[in-house]
Amino acid sequence: MSVSAEHNDAACRSSRHTRVQHLITADENSLAEMEALLSTLPICSTGRIFVEVPDETWIAAIAAPARMTVTWLDRSRRGGAPGTGRGCAPGQAVTRAVAGWAGEMLCCDDDATRIFLLGAYLGTVEIVDELTSRHGVDAGSIHTPARFGLATAR
Repeated sequence: MSVSAEHNDAACRSSRHTRVQHLITADENSLAEMEALLSTLPICSTGRIFVEVPDETWIAAIAAPARMTVTWLDRSRRGGAPGTGRGCAPGQAVTRAVAGWAGEMLCCDDDATRIFLLGAYLGTVEIVDELTSRHGVDAGSIHTPARFGLATAR
C-alpha cells in the first residue's frame, strides 16, 4: 500500500497520510522569515515552533498549521545560567526549550523530523550542537540561514 504525499484537504484527513514532524525556532529578528516558512508548510504539518522574544510585547498571533504547537519564550521572565542571578541572554531560552523537547520527541533512529533554526547565531549553534551530539541528528538535515556558514542543509 502506498501512502500519498499529496497535500490537499482530503489527503490530509486520511489516516494513511504521511505526517512529518517539524521543529522550527525563531527569535524577534527572524519573525518574517518564520512566517514565510510557515506559509509553505502543508496544512497537515505537525510539530513544534519555539519563538524567543525580549518581552511579552513581541507576542502575537501567527498563522501556523493547526497541528503545530507555538511556544513563545519571553526572555524578560526567564533567568540566565543557573546560579548566576543573570537574566536570560539571547538564545538561552530557545536552546533550553529545544533540549527539553528533543529529549522527549527525538527518540527513533529513523526519525524524519524537519528542523529549521531561524534564530540568532549563538542559539542556533548551540542547538545544532545539542541535536547532533546528544541526539544523533545528522547535521545535513538541519536547515539554518546560509549567512551562518554552518555545515547544515540550506
